[in-house]
Amino acid sequence: STDLNIKFDAATSCAQSTVWKLDNFDAAFGQWLVTTGGVEGNPGPRTMRNWFKIEKFFGDYKLVYCPSVCNFCRGLCRDVGIFINGGVRRLALSDIPFKVVFKKV
Repeated sequence: STDLNIKFDAATSCAQSTVWKLDNFDAAFGQWLVTTGGVEGNPGPRTMRNWFKIEKFFGDYKLVYCPSVCNFCRGLCRDVGIFINGGVRRLALSDIPFKVVFKKV
């Protein structure tokens, strides 16, 4: 699959970017969380955390963090799943992928 940026196409009152990124490891949760605030485009070592992939998964799709935009960089390769803490659901790297279905509109 191809590296791509994922971006929310929605108006927001925040000045922060709506491009997804892999945030720093959150020791309090013991998780690699997926957040917003990433940079769109500019593939390379400085933007590695902004690149995801969409892969086939049992007839549907899953999101994967395994960037290949930097030939000499070594990074994580994990599925993106759901992390639940205190009833709050967040995207995080996981061994259990979150299944995604695309519908034509």
